[in-house]
Amino acid sequence: MRKVLTGLFVLVVAGLAVAYLSADKDMRRLATNLPTNRDVLFWSIPERDAAFRTMDRVSVLADSRPIIAGDQTLPLPVGEPLAIGTSVEEYMREQRTAALVVIHNGKIRLEEYGLDFSAEGRWTSFSVAKSFTSTLVGAAIKDGYIESIDDMVSDYIPDLKGSAYDAVSIEHLLTMNSGVRWNEDYEDRNSDVARFNEHTPEPGVDVTVSYMRTLEREVPPGTRWQYNTGETNLIGVLVSSATGKTLADYLTEKIWTPFGMQQDGSWLLGVTSHEIAGCCMQAATRDFARFGLFMLGGGMIDDTPVLPSGWLESATVKNADIGVPGKGYGYQWWTYDDGSYAAQGIFGQGIFIDPNRQLVVASNSNWPRATHWETVGSQREAFYKSVQDAIDAESVAEIAVGAAH
Repeated sequence: MRKVLTGLFVLVVAGLAVAYLSADKDMRRLATNLPTNRDVLFWSIPERDAAFRTMDRVSVLADSRPIIAGDQTLPLPVGEPLAIGTSVEEYMREQRTAALVVIHNGKIRLEEYGLDFSAEGRWTSFSVAKSFTSTLVGAAIKDGYIESIDDMVSDYIPDLKGSAYDAVSIEHLLTMNSGVRWNEDYEDRNSDVARFNEHTPEPGVDVTVSYMRTLEREVPPGTRWQYNTGETNLIGVLVSSATGKTLADYLTEKIWTPFGMQQDGSWLLGVTSHEIAGCCMQAATRDFARFGLFMLGGGMIDDTPVLPSGWLESATVKNADIGVPGKGYGYQWWTYDDGSYAAQGIFGQGIFIDPNRQLVVASNSNWPRATHWETVGSQREAFYKSVQDAIDAESVAEIAVGAAH
């Protein structure tokens, strides 16, 4: 066993050495901190600082599939700086923020970078990818690949037949109401979320499907909300099965290229070469913000709807009670009772969208812990509120000026 482990270590070091020699300046500067294993939940802060901007370029960590930008880029003109009633510099330092982009009425009102990151870099999104995956379900319904969210999951993933998912609909997965047992504790090495991506799949079966079909039902479907990254991965397998396309290719086709994202993105792959649908898209922060603009615009591209009629109205409102006043869960979106909603990922990734104010806040960070909602999480919520307050104050001032004239 020692010889085997030594051999694996040599391969890892060799892979990192090749990456070091071929990498850009950013990677070379950070190469000494790059992790040598795939255990992302248990990397050190310096390892995450290095890896979150390079995960799709170091095959030792994960393989990836490109998401391709087109020749036409959606412009993001710069507007007047937004006067926020808080110190942005202090906020970013406490959040360990790599990038912060605030767009209001289609214009960049605030754009700042930290952790030696820049607008040209790509950062790993983690569960922000969930909201992209659910949106692809809508696109697949619009394109006729999926009939309805009332369909049973096992109708599209036959390898799930005979499991607890026989009675689970697509809507149950979208709203995380399957009733299937799951442990999402990011700091428990024996939790499902820590183990399922490293599961050894049965021959010919997707790794997620192979793991998830072994789980047991705890309560009837539709009776309990429970956050479950594995089930978002199942949604991704379902979309690929229905469309016959990889998630990266389908996202490229439906949104990334036609909407005008500026840079190529990427999507990390599991051990059976399917995109990890509940996680791990890499993109420039401005392009994450552009996805927010796509949502704000009603899921339209050149006046053509990408999503079914009524999809956004259903996807971005509270479908499940998460036990937090003023908040809920939609179709893989976190919702607020004021009509705003957000994509959120561990370690501080986020896209906050406020249709009433035509506002998008995209941010990428490396929090000290995966969730840490009681500190940096609540601080981020407070920052969103300060941005909303700043926009409201501008509106009041404009009305006052108009009245004076």
